[in-house]
Amino acid sequence: MMMGDWFFWAVLSACFAALTAIFAKIGVNGIDSDFATLIRTILIACILAPFIWLTGKWSNPLVLPVRSLSFLGLSAMATGASWVCYFRALQLGEASKVAPIDKFSLVLVALFACFFLGERLSLREWAGIALVATGVLVLAIKR
Repeated sequence: MMMGDWFFWAVLSACFAALTAIFAKIGVNGIDSDFATLIRTILIACILAPFIWLTGKWSNPLVLPVRSLSFLGLSAMATGASWVCYFRALQLGEASKVAPIDKFSLVLVALFACFFLGERLSLREWAGIALVATGVLVLAIKR
């Protein structure tokens, strides 16, 4: 597996996402979940800004295409809404139950990618998505 391989980065993303759930569950203990989301967002910006600048990746955002800025804005709003809901769920529930249900987004991404982006999944990929959906349902059903 090469460092430029998308799969490598996707696995790292999954690992960091798992740590996010654990750290967030501990972090929201005793504070408002919305405030915790704000603190997390500020910290992310404080970490990412110097990283972008130090690696020479900074460019003037005002010269970016309007379409790109618009969709990045929509993505930011969706991310913010997701984080607010996720932190609230973590504050109210167990991380081992909240995080897998949050991953129902995998099923929605597949559906949205087909509908909005014209992506086509194979039968094998649809079977995997169906398994994920089934797993979420198993976790969501009360015992």
